[in-house]
Amino acid sequence: MALDMAKVAPQVAEMTARIKQERKGLLERLKLACDKLCSGKPDLELLKRKIETARTPWVVAGIYEGFGQRFSVSLIPDAYTVVATDGSHISVDRHRFARCYLINIGSVRLQYGQNPLAELESAPVLYSCERDLVIRCGEGRNREQAIEGALLDIKRSVEEVRKLAEILENPSLAGKILALMDGSLVLFGMENYPEFVVEEMLDRGFLKALARINQIAESKELALVSYISFPRSIDVVNALRIACCPFQTVNCEHNCPSGEAPCETVGEINDRLLFEQVLNAGERSCLFINPSLIMKRYGINRVYFFYLKVDEEIARVEVPEWVARQPGLVNLAHALVLDQCRRGQGYPVALSEAHEQAVVTGAERKEFWTLVEGYFTEDRLPVVFSGKSRSKRTRWI
Repeated sequence: MALDMAKVAPQVAEMTARIKQERKGLLERLKLACDKLCSGKPDLELLKRKIETARTPWVVAGIYEGFGQRFSVSLIPDAYTVVATDGSHISVDRHRFARCYLINIGSVRLQYGQNPLAELESAPVLYSCERDLVIRCGEGRNREQAIEGALLDIKRSVEEVRKLAEILENPSLAGKILALMDGSLVLFGMENYPEFVVEEMLDRGFLKALARINQIAESKELALVSYISFPRSIDVVNALRIACCPFQTVNCEHNCPSGEAPCETVGEINDRLLFEQVLNAGERSCLFINPSLIMKRYGINRVYFFYLKVDEEIARVEVPEWVARQPGLVNLAHALVLDQCRRGQGYPVALSEAHEQAVVTGAERKEFWTLVEGYFTEDRLPVVFSGKSRSKRTRWI
């Protein structure tokens, strides 16, 4: 056994003792944050202005619907359809003989009511052409970006939303519809790539597919939602920090240069911990506006979010602006996401099923590369591995 548990155990004990000691202070800050969120009716316009003009080292959720209000779920309809997609992939392996990757998109259509229906599909696509492996700048300069690592994760998200749009275009879909994705509607990390990559993946990929769904929603009662289980965001807590700031103009570097600031009284907690104390089961928070800088490119698909208490868990539910601005669709999203979670033992059942269709197991990854190797051998193509790969494939002792 490579991991010596006898050496790890005392380190775990030390960590546990430290967390126990820190928990007391955390609970005190949590109580202060809850009191601040729920106390009275703050001047929302003043708070909005403070947030908009604030200069902080952290991002702050925008205020849209309110601040500390709670919303009970509306009547859950007896009949509705939920469509969900999820994806998995086999990455490019630079130690192998074939430069390629595979994206497997799982999709589910579940119809509830008098005419129940369940359709499940897995759609694997192999990408091996040069145009699929790199994104090139179209200005004639020698600039390109390989689609691997974090960028391959983004590519998979693009294919998930494209598949979702394709299913929603089916004319047989009618009635109340929930379009469901796993994770965030924000393509985090895009700002770290060159402009030609952002244009390809975000503008012509992800946002174009969202625009298709928006267009479909013009003729259907459709709410698009992404679901984040066990979130770690601190956007709303950071808005609380602005509310706690005694300075009329918030400028952390100028007002609190020593580091210790009044807003630290509600620091070191996250939104999930906060709303665990504030919300009752089935309730949602107010809608807030995602503060990510990439939102300036999203237009009508700018991301809004609320927190939802599903029995014992707090989930973050994101919707595009065209959903957020229609209270009926927000209520529909609230009701149907909650119903999906209760049918799925705390997690949307449609997403669970989509994941099962999409997941690529370790055994299947090995089988994939064995299949590729077999075809290479049959066509008498060279099958060459790196020294590191050969070492891992060979037992020395």
